[in-house]
Amino acid sequence: LPQRLATLATAAREEAWQSRQQVQAQRQEVAQLREQLGRARQDGERWALALQRAQKEALEREATRGAEQARQQELVRDMKGRLLELLREKDALWQKVEGIDTPIPSPAPHSAGLCARCHKDFRLLSRRYNCRLCQGKVCHACSVDVGKQGRCCLLCYQQRHPHVT
Repeated sequence: LPQRLATLATAAREEAWQSRQQVQAQRQEVAQLREQLGRARQDGERWALALQRAQKEALEREATRGAEQARQQELVRDMKGRLLELLREKDALWQKVEGIDTPIPSPAPHSAGLCARCHKDFRLLSRRYNCRLCQGKVCHACSVDVGKQGRCCLLCYQQRHPHVT
């Protein structure tokens, strides 16, 4: 019996020692898990703060975008109103202008010695041309060559070609 008690005591000691080892290993594991949990909580807090910042920035951008869109819509509305005003003005001016006839160039004086436009004397070096439209006598400086048709005075040319200055 004493031997059996000694064997049982030895087995119990060994079992107690193993239990202590297991408890110590579990304590270390618990410490590691607590450390991991702490890091995970810190990461979670950082992610939550980052998410809050991103949401705040998104709301600010959305508010800015909404204000800009409203401003642009108002600008478009104003531009459409101004366009209508300009169209009305154009129509009113068109109606005023429509009744006005283009003036016919005044007949040139039939004085053979003077240009009908600049009144310069025709001499040996200043040639005289007949305007093919108003039949006035004009000098080289006051006339325009229109090709095969001959020359015409500047006034008649400008009335026929208003886009040319």
